[in-house]
Amino acid sequence: MNVEHFTTMTSTQPSIILLFSGKRKSGKDYVTDVIQKRLTAEMCCILRLSAPLKQQYAKDHSLDYEQLLGSGQYKESYRADMIRWGEMKRQQDSGFFCRLAIKHATQPIWIISDCRRMSDVQWFHEEFPDRCICVRVEASEQTRSQRGWRFATGIDDAESECGLDEAVKFDYIIRNDGADDVLEKQLEDLLSLIKSREEESNTLHNIKPEK
Repeated sequence: MNVEHFTTMTSTQPSIILLFSGKRKSGKDYVTDVIQKRLTAEMCCILRLSAPLKQQYAKDHSLDYEQLLGSGQYKESYRADMIRWGEMKRQQDSGFFCRLAIKHATQPIWIISDCRRMSDVQWFHEEFPDRCICVRVEASEQTRSQRGWRFATGIDDAESECGLDEAVKFDYIIRNDGADDVLEKQLEDLLSLIKSREEESNTLHNIKPEK
């Protein structure tokens, strides 16, 4: 798809917000990276809700933020407490990490790459009505296993992995089981949907009053 077809905006208000979710090893990071490249970094930014969580947790507890971003023992030693702390923050304010994630976003199209809870989706829908597209990335357990996934009790059966399994009406579902041609067709369809929704959003929010 020709990226030039997408409208450029200078306002910090987004025209479209893509709310991505998916199980571990479903390939949602790969899919969101591809979409951003198609749209260009000038038009589209990827925002992760987990990044401000770790950053704020490190700040509040005087820890090494860079090590919390890694996959080593340092992060693992704080994982359980970090999850508890994150849940406490969300109970106090469901939009706490959402606001931190979008704080510096200036592009017209936002990709929220790691929605995990219903409260995440609800916050964006309430704050930016008519601008959200919910996208689910799915892959079979066999495919996920081939990518290194192994079921872990306390992780794969927790809300962070299962919170959006039900009661969410997804606007688009991407099957990502490794067939490049199938994925490409789905990406083209999603980009067409984004273009259509962006035009609708811009029309809706730029209606000039009659003189």
